[in-house]
Amino acid sequence: MRKYELMYIANPTLDPEALKRLVADLSNVVTSNGGNILELKEIGLKDLAYEINHHRKGYYVWMLVETTPAGIAEYKRVIEITETVIRHIEVKEGE
Repeated sequence: MRKYELMYIANPTLDPEALKRLVADLSNVVTSNGGNILELKEIGLKDLAYEINHHRKGYYVWMLVETTPAGIAEYKRVIEITETVIRHIEVKEGE
């Protein structure tokens, strides 16, 4: 198991209930593949450095997780097809 920092920016027009579902669903992808969520921070609505898909703001979520390479591959697959996520990044701890 390796540690990863995961951050994604959600569409700012999501209602609070849809945002809770998104955070829960993406957290569930990590845990259902044998991983553990060590920390989860909903940073909140922030200005973007540049416009993304006609949005000037985004809802930031950061997670520190411990999972296998297969678990992170599944997370990447799911987040790529999630339309409400406008940007994401995954960084292996130590890089």
